[in-house]
Amino acid sequence: MPVDIAVIPVAGRGTGLLPLTKSQPKEMLPVGRKPVVQYVVEELARCGLRKLLFITGPGKAAIENHFDINAELIAYLRETGKEDLLGELAFERDDVEYFYTRQRQPLGLGHAVLCARPMVEDRPFVVALGDSIIGPTDRCDIVSRMVEQFEREGADAVIAFGEVSTEELSKFGIAKPRGEAGEVFVLDDLVEKPSPEEAPSHLAVTARYVCGPKVLEHLAQTSPDAAGEIQLTDALRSLIAEGGKVLGVRLRADERRYDIGDFESYFQAFTHCALTDPERGERFREYLRELIDSTEG
Repeated sequence: MPVDIAVIPVAGRGTGLLPLTKSQPKEMLPVGRKPVVQYVVEELARCGLRKLLFITGPGKAAIENHFDINAELIAYLRETGKEDLLGELAFERDDVEYFYTRQRQPLGLGHAVLCARPMVEDRPFVVALGDSIIGPTDRCDIVSRMVEQFEREGADAVIAFGEVSTEELSKFGIAKPRGEAGEVFVLDDLVEKPSPEEAPSHLAVTARYVCGPKVLEHLAQTSPDAAGEIQLTDALRSLIAEGGKVLGVRLRADERRYDIGDFESYFQAFTHCALTDPERGERFREYLRELIDSTEG
């Protein structure tokens, strides 16, 4: 069965970015020319996903509005001689279907994924976190590579991983590979936010998953953690322990995750997208050089 559905959790409150997120979703924060979640949607569409299910929560209506076709805005641009701006709305015409459902309580990522069960049923699906951009934003194909391995190897799940520093190990779920961790590897376990001494590798879970039906079965049986949340990592660990085939696919050297969960990563993501802007990137690069020279002097 082909993988053509993606679940995009966007229900998080974004407290790490207050006050920016007091009245707007963090997924709608601008990064260069586009909001965060538009990069995620364009990545998925480029990788062949045609049905996108957003798991939303309170205060997320701006996401739905953004992906609606705005006939009034189109008419206004035409009537006022601003047809050149119509190209900025090309994403509205992508061959993609959008669906939305609510996570009525903030009970964790695993619970958010479970909210998709009535739609995905027994079909495989992608999970792409709506607050995480994978760069380079115009050609990243990590999801395509994951789907290819999922189908070729008959896997129960595939997880994307990226290298992190020793200082960052305690922030992420970390892979315990079975044997050598090449470009594609089998997982023996996942360790959630380990200390540097306990970490089995430097490969961190990187906001993209391909899940078969067994993942939902294990999520439905996963108990809440100490914070009362159901974690996707716990369900995947249970699946591995039961003998399920769970693979890891590494980001390439030129690929990087920007987790828009704190200001450091947000500033980095904005700077990356501004520097690579095809029209204004070079001028922005010159401005940064001038700014750095003036502050250092």
